[in-house]
Amino acid sequence: MNETLNLCGAVGRCPMNYAMSLIGGKWKMQILCSLNSGGTMRYNALKRRVAGISNTVLAAALRELEADGLVRREEYLEVPIRVEYTVTEAGREVVPILEQLTAWAQKRMRQEAAHEAG
Repeated sequence: MNETLNLCGAVGRCPMNYAMSLIGGKWKMQILCSLNSGGTMRYNALKRRVAGISNTVLAAALRELEADGLVRREEYLEVPIRVEYTVTEAGREVVPILEQLTAWAQKRMRQEAAHEAG
């Protein structure tokens, strides 16, 4: 086993737990993927792309992603005020991992569907 993963016995030092604290939850990965594929977006455009998310949850997730350095919030002093969100370099670094996770999940879903049909 990879030596780094051996630290997972101590939750406070586990790299996987740290990573999941940054991107875990129901919506953060979808928000990152939407911003990465769609580019810079305003709040309402992002909300439309992430179907089913409430305003409260989206606002909270964006605040957390911004605090963790994965999303940048740019506020323009216009009337009405304009706010745009962009994935940071740190956020872009995690996208290939999310793509690999998606490929793994798709494979598992196909296997389960074949098993249930079979």
